[in-house]
Amino acid sequence: MKYPAALASLSALLLASTAVVAQDSSRSTPMAPALPPAMPAAKDVAYAGTVSLDIDATDVEHGVYSVKQVFPVAPGTKDLILLQPGWLPGNHSETGPYSLLANAHFYADGKEIPWVRDTVAVNAFHLALPEGTKSVTATFLHTSPVQSSEGRITMTREMLNLQWEKMSLYPAGYYTRDIPFKATVKVPAGWTVYTSLDGEARQGDTLTWDVTDYERLVDAPIFAGKYAQRWDLGHGVAMDAVADKPGELKIAPEHMQYYRNLVNEAVSLFGARHFDHYDFLLALTDRMGGIGLEHHRSSENQYEPTAWTEWDKMDWDHNVIAHEFTHSWNGKYRRPADLWTPDYQQPMQNTLMWVYEGQTQFWGYILAARSGVQSKQTVLDMFAGAAAKYLEGTPGRSWRSVEDTTNAPQLAMRRPLPYVSLTRSEDYYVEGALTWLEADQIIRAGTKGKKGLDDFAKAFFGVRDGDWGELTYDFDDVVKTLNGVYPYDWASFLKTRLYETNQPAPMRGIEMAGYKLVWKDEPNSYDAGIASYRHSLNLTYSLGVTLKSDGTVTGTLWDSPGFNAGLVSGAQIVAVNDEAYSSDTLNAAITAAKTGNEAADKPIKLLVKRGDHFQTVAIAYHGGLRYPWLESTSPGKENGLDKLLDARTR
Repeated sequence: MKYPAALASLSALLLASTAVVAQDSSRSTPMAPALPPAMPAAKDVAYAGTVSLDIDATDVEHGVYSVKQVFPVAPGTKDLILLQPGWLPGNHSETGPYSLLANAHFYADGKEIPWVRDTVAVNAFHLALPEGTKSVTATFLHTSPVQSSEGRITMTREMLNLQWEKMSLYPAGYYTRDIPFKATVKVPAGWTVYTSLDGEARQGDTLTWDVTDYERLVDAPIFAGKYAQRWDLGHGVAMDAVADKPGELKIAPEHMQYYRNLVNEAVSLFGARHFDHYDFLLALTDRMGGIGLEHHRSSENQYEPTAWTEWDKMDWDHNVIAHEFTHSWNGKYRRPADLWTPDYQQPMQNTLMWVYEGQTQFWGYILAARSGVQSKQTVLDMFAGAAAKYLEGTPGRSWRSVEDTTNAPQLAMRRPLPYVSLTRSEDYYVEGALTWLEADQIIRAGTKGKKGLDDFAKAFFGVRDGDWGELTYDFDDVVKTLNGVYPYDWASFLKTRLYETNQPAPMRGIEMAGYKLVWKDEPNSYDAGIASYRHSLNLTYSLGVTLKSDGTVTGTLWDSPGFNAGLVSGAQIVAVNDEAYSSDTLNAAITAAKTGNEAADKPIKLLVKRGDHFQTVAIAYHGGLRYPWLESTSPGKENGLDKLLDARTR
C-alpha cells in the first residue's frame, strides 16, 4: 500500500473510532485526577542541624526496636517531609520495609502534631509545623519479623543485626551525605557490639559514636550478640563474629589464616584500599535471617552455625565473605553512574550490574580459591554448576538477555518464581562471571600470559588509593580500561555476550582456560555439600526437578522430563515404582532405567500428590543420573584456570 493511501485509511479508522466513542452517551468517562506533588528533589546543601537517633534494641523477646529521633528545624519552616529509606545500595530495587514501622508519633517542640502519609510515595510522612517550631521529635517502633515467612529476622535472643535505614527517618530534599546524624543504641546486657562507625563510646550497655552523615551511617550496620569474638586480619581489617552458641566460634587457627590470606590477596589484586578500616560482620546462625550485603567499610554476612567447626564439610558455605569483600572496591567505590543516587528516594538503574555483580562474582570465586577460604575443588565445582546452568538449565536464554536480567530485582523482588529457568532471574551474577572468565582468557592469550583480568581490576578498581568516596563509571569507561590492558573489540564482545539473546552457552572461557564440562552420576563436592546440609535432591539435569527430603518439588526445569510429566513446584512424589519415596529409591530407579541397564526399556513410575489429587505418571527417561563437573583437558599440567586460581601472595 502506498503511504498516502495508508495515511488516508488510518485517518478514516480514527474518525470512525471517535464517532463510536461519541455515540456511547450511556458510558461514564471520568478524567484522570491530579497526582500529589512529587517529593522534593535532593539538593547538595547542608541540613539545618544534627539529627539525633536513639534506638533501644533490648526487647529480644518480641524482636522490637524502639526509636526516638529529633530533627532540628530551620527558622520559618512550615512543612517537613520525613522519609523512610526505600532504594538502598546493594539491594538493587526498592526494598524499604515500610510496613514494619509502627506506632509513629510526631511532636513539634514537645506538642504532638498530626501526620499525613503521601498517597503515592507511601514512605513519606507530611508534617505541617506550627509557627516557630524549632525541632520535631519522632517516636516509633521497628518490628523485626519473628518468623521467616514475615521477612528477614534481624533479632533473636542471642544476636541482632541493626540496619539503620530500617529504623530511621530522614528529611526529604537533601543529599543524604549532607544530613548529620548522632546515633545512640542500647543493647541487651553484656552484649558485644560490632560496627565500622568511628568514635565509639560505651556506658553500661548504651553506645554512641561520632557524628556522621546519614549516608555513612546507613553504610555502617551493627552486628551484636551474646556470644561474640573478634580477630585482627591485618591491613586494618577485622573479623567480627557472633554465634547462636559459644562453641560455634571455635575456629582452627589455620582456618582463620585463610581469611588473613583473603585480605592479603584482595589488597594485592586491587593495589589500593578505599577504606581506612574494615569489618567482616559475620553471624553464625540459623535463627537470624541469612544475608550477604556489601558496605564500604564492612560487610554483613551469614554462615550456617557449623561453618567453622565443620570446616571441610561446610566448604560450600564459605564464599559470601570473599564476594562481599570484593564489593568494597567494585560496587561501593567504583559504582555504575546510574546506580549512584543522592538519597534513598531516587530510583536506581541496574544496567551495568554485569560489572557490579558479575565481576564481583568472578573475583569472589577467584579470591576464595587463592586464599584457601574455599578449596580449589569447590571453586571448580561452582564453575561447573555455572556452566551447566547456561548450557542446559536456562532455556530462557533464547528470549531474554543477560543485560535484561538486571531488571530482575525490580520485576521479581527476589520472590520465588514457578519456572525460573524460562523466565530467568538475576543471571548477571553467574553468567556475568563466566563472561569475565572468557575476557580474562582472551587477555592472557593475546599477551602470551603476561596480563589478565587482574590487570583490569587494578586499573579500574585500584585507582586513587585512600579515596573513601565513590567514583562512578559507564559502559565506555569499562571498554576503555579493557583496551588499556589489551586492545580488542571489547565493546562488541560485551554487547554480543550480554545484550543479545540466544547466544551460545558461555563455555568458551572455561575451554580456553583448559577445562571441559563433563557429566557424572554423582554430585560434585559443592552440590553434594548443599544437598547434604539441606536434605535436598538435585535432579535438574536428569528428571529436571529439585526436591525436598519428603519428595516435595521445589523447582522444575522447563521442558524437562519432569516438567512434561506434570511435576511442578508444590507437587509431592509419594512413591517410586510402587515403593515409598526416598532419595535413594528415586536415584536407584533413575539408575536402573539408564540405557544399557536391565530395566532400560521401562519408564520410571511415580505416584504424585498435588493438592488432594493423586496421580500415577510414567516418565520415559533413560539418561541416568547427571551432575556437572569440570575436568582438565591437560591432566597433570597446570593450565590457564589453574594459574588463575593460584595464590599470589604466599
